Amino acid sequence: MELCRFFRQMLFCLIAASSFLNSFAADKPAKTIYDYSLVGFDGKEVSFSAYKGRVLLIVNLASQSIFHEQNAMLDELQKTYKDQGLVVVGVPSNDFGAQEPGTDAELQKLYDKDLHLGFPVFARTSVRGKDQAPLYAFLTGDKKSSTGGDVHWSYTKFVIDRSGKVVARFEPHILPNAPEVRVTIEDVLAGKFKPAHKEEDTKDVSGEDNKAR
Repeated sequence: MELCRFFRQMLFCLIAASSFLNSFAADKPAKTIYDYSLVGFDGKEVSFSAYKGRVLLIVNLASQSIFHEQNAMLDELQKTYKDQGLVVVGVPSNDFGAQEPGTDAELQKLYDKDLHLGFPVFARTSVRGKDQAPLYAFLTGDKKSSTGGDVHWSYTKFVIDRSGKVVARFEPHILPNAPEVRVTIEDVLAGKFKPAHKEEDTKDVSGEDNKAR
């Protein structure tokens, strides 16, 4: 009898503990862009919480990429929508074809002084592979979303809404001044954007299988 009572008490404790843990997990808020950071050219870490309430367009740059002319288009987007709350964020990366060589000091001179870009550009960062920055693991991590999946080339663009969620993604061949990019940004700024579902497989610019977004 005592043994039965002991096992009943143990079972009750296990059920209570399980319920508590499940409740704790359910109450834990999902991560947003504000849980992540990048390192500036000065070596200091910058949290994305500094951009709370803004709409972000995060783009991995490469100065020797065939798409490098998009820098001027990104700068124009920043100028056009800055007062409405848009911030373009440049993330140099050497992951694709070694098209972002040089030191961070050289990259800072290129983006800040030579190109005179009006949006923030951070230190070089890995956006895929074993050295992938936590930020990019977050940006690409939702495989069920149209924004999920590895970055396949430079100038992949992620749109973040004012609550810090990834809501849209554009592949490198889609120009920053393309109508679909502008409409998306305007809708996100206005708070009326509805994220799309995954579409059929297509080929991306590097020739790899990729999801159309």
